[in-house]
Amino acid sequence: MKLFRLIFLLLCTTSIYATPLAIKSDTKFQEILPHAQIFIDNTRKLKIEDILAHDIVFEENQKSLLGYGFSPDFDVWIRFTLTNQSHTALYKLIEYNNPITTYLKFYDPDKNYGVQEDGLFSINTNRKTINPTFEIQLKPNETKTYYLKASSYITTLIVQLNMWDTKSFYEKETTHQLSLALFFGAMIILGLYNLFIYFFTKDISYLFYVLYIFGVIIHHSIYRGIGIIYLLNQEWIVNSILYASVISSFPIFVLALFTKTFLHVKQYPRLDKILNFFIVFLPLSVLVFVYTDEYNKYRNIPGLLLLSFLLFITIYATFKKNRQAYFILGGWCAIFLAILFMQLSSTGVFDIYQYFPYVIETSFVFEAMIFSIALADRIKQLQADKEIANQKLITQQENETSRLSTLVKEKTSNLKVALDEKDLLLKELNHRVKNNIQLIVSLIRLQRDRLKNEKLREVLTTTQNRISTMKHLHELLYQQSQLSYLDTPAYFELLLDEIKESYRDENISIDIDVKAPLQIDQAIYCGIILNELITNSFKYAFTKNEGSIKISLSKDERGLYTLMLSDDGIGYDQEQIQNSLGLTLVKTLATSQLKGDIEILSQNGVNVKIQWPRKSR
Repeated sequence: MKLFRLIFLLLCTTSIYATPLAIKSDTKFQEILPHAQIFIDNTRKLKIEDILAHDIVFEENQKSLLGYGFSPDFDVWIRFTLTNQSHTALYKLIEYNNPITTYLKFYDPDKNYGVQEDGLFSINTNRKTINPTFEIQLKPNETKTYYLKASSYITTLIVQLNMWDTKSFYEKETTHQLSLALFFGAMIILGLYNLFIYFFTKDISYLFYVLYIFGVIIHHSIYRGIGIIYLLNQEWIVNSILYASVISSFPIFVLALFTKTFLHVKQYPRLDKILNFFIVFLPLSVLVFVYTDEYNKYRNIPGLLLLSFLLFITIYATFKKNRQAYFILGGWCAIFLAILFMQLSSTGVFDIYQYFPYVIETSFVFEAMIFSIALADRIKQLQADKEIANQKLITQQENETSRLSTLVKEKTSNLKVALDEKDLLLKELNHRVKNNIQLIVSLIRLQRDRLKNEKLREVLTTTQNRISTMKHLHELLYQQSQLSYLDTPAYFELLLDEIKESYRDENISIDIDVKAPLQIDQAIYCGIILNELITNSFKYAFTKNEGSIKISLSKDERGLYTLMLSDDGIGYDQEQIQNSLGLTLVKTLATSQLKGDIEILSQNGVNVKIQWPRKSR
């Protein structure tokens, strides 16, 4: 009870000396840090009880962002007081605008200054926001003082606090995550683009550049926090932070390999030796930073030195009129601009994000595009060199032109003879196939004429007509010179004449309207389909042995064929004829062979509509 009174007394005293920030019901956004007080705990031992129980001096702050850089030796305490000037309860979100701070502890007086933890090493598993957030509630006309402790012993310590109403915050968060998704999407596309070029060209420069792009993606996904929320679990987050020097150095390492191969640094022997030293030195220094904490604050220095030297090499190559250096010099400027702004922001000197929130992402995308253009120009230059070499070959081959011309004419003549023989053999083959099929049809017809059983006669007639569809196809192929397309109207006429002759029914009229030629493979399927459908019409549709059948074939501008057949017969019940062999054959050919769709309506006669694309799906 005494402890509670003491805390209550200290709370009242704190509220008196704190500068309250007035908020209203329509307050959507407010920067907290310029209205807060700061205390630096160099002992890193103070707890909230110590802060409340002792006369700790907090200093006033006017900055909206505090950057302390690499700060493993102290904690930062932030105190701020809020006053609800409205007559309704307010629910707000406190956003800590830095996703990579190691530890965050938020103390709410409503919970007797119980702690809410967040940060890299204690992320709330239900959190889907990039930055840590803490919910607060203020009753009407209520004043409260809140405390936040931030510490970061591996990553840079950047402090920025904002207050939002829930709707505005999530609108901002959605836009922010979408913008980052666009950035990562652009980088992934550029990486895959260059990866495919590497597979085609086998130029190792492209592979190094692809590794650089994906190294930047991994590093920036952690730096911006989106990878921490969506990609990594807590164990992976801890490991990625512990190996931060590896993650940050890897893109620089492969970028050095890219520069070495892309600019052909071997042509500058002294610079090449120094670059080789850096390429060996950087991984060794990373091992030191991974296994020791003493030099962690210097972990960015080797990478920055290597980047600076790469810039120097590029400038030197530019003066030496190295064509490729002209391109990547602009990319280097973009990289250094991004790194400069990141360092200025982390140290609190200048917060570029207040004016250009996505300047880092823009710089990286610009740099990646410039480097991709440089790589594309490399291909162009290689092609130009190839053309020069080809021209030399052409000059050397001019002396052989006469001999090769004679040889080509001889080969061409031989090929023409072979082609004529092939066409003759193909026509002869079609002729023989047609004759053999005709022989089979004749045998079936003789057998049918000798039968007295009408059902057997119908079976043989159907079989005869099915075989005749293929016979007529080979008959037309034998007669025409062009073999890719068939004379479709003539083919259909032959089929119909065969069927009409089989049933000897002159009172049934058939109207044909063919407006499109068919390829050979499609023609045979359509012939079988027409044979089955027209045979069914002759057999079952006309009870009085009179009627009409209409057939049309067309093709639209999209290349979609439409075959339609209709009769004015009695129709049929589709549910009772599901197992019909002919109908099954028609549906199978339409869907499986033509890769199309079939629609059958049996009201007021039978209407069949089949549509299929010019080519198989």
